[in-house]
Formats: sequence, C-alpha cells, structure tokens
Amino acid sequence: MAAIKRFEDLEIWQLAREICQIVEELIQTTELKINFTLRNQMEASSGSIMDNIAEGFGRDGNKEFQHFLSIAKGSSEELKSQSYRAFDKKIITIEQHYKLNEACELEKNKIGAFMHYLRNSNFKGQKFNNNNKQ
Repeated sequence: MAAIKRFEDLEIWQLAREICQIVEELIQTTELKINFTLRNQMEASSGSIMDNIAEGFGRDGNKEFQHFLSIAKGSSEELKSQSYRAFDKKIITIEQHYKLNEACELEKNKIGAFMHYLRNSNFKGQKFNNNNKQ
C-alpha cells in the first residue's frame, strides 16, 4: 500500500464525504428540511463518519486510528438506522433510502477492511517512529 500523507487521500474519507453530500441533498430536497430533529441527527451522523476518519488519521498512532475508525463505522450504521426512520415517516423515497443505505454499507465494509489491514500491519504510527525526538 502506498504511503498516504493526508486524510483526504483515504478512499474511506472520500466516500464519507460523498455520504455527507447525499445527506445534504436529502435535506435540501425533502421534508427533512423541516424535521429538525431527524435532519440534525442525520447531518451529525454523516459528519461523524468523515470527521472521525480525519481525527484518527491525525492522531499518528495505529491503535488510536483504529479506535476512531470504529467510531466512524458505528456512525455509518447509525445513519442507516436514521435512513429507515426517514423512510418509515415517508420523508424520503425508497430509492433515496436505498442509495443512502448502500453508501453506508459500502463505507462500513471499507472501514472494516481498512481496520483489518491496520491490525495486521507492522506500522505503529509516526509518533512511535524512533526518529521522532520529543
């Protein structure tokens, strides 16, 4: 795997950003714009996926990164549940629900695969590099 220098280069972060865009489109084009509680929860969950990937990357430690990835993975599942609630309330269509759920499921699987890679990697993180004098 090529060295990744920025969180923006991570495929899982890029997909999380796309999920945020899907949620924003739903907010702008459906009755989510007036269901403030569900809208805010969906916006927070989608942002949590993206932000926890970035924060974990910035921690410079493999185990810490995995911890934040686990949170991001959980937020992806949380957003799927919220999508069901929006569909059940007839706020979003079945097509919109499927689109969001498929993106969340893909994200969950990709985060899980990346976590597996990190668990089996010898790389511990920049802050554990012997060349770092602190």
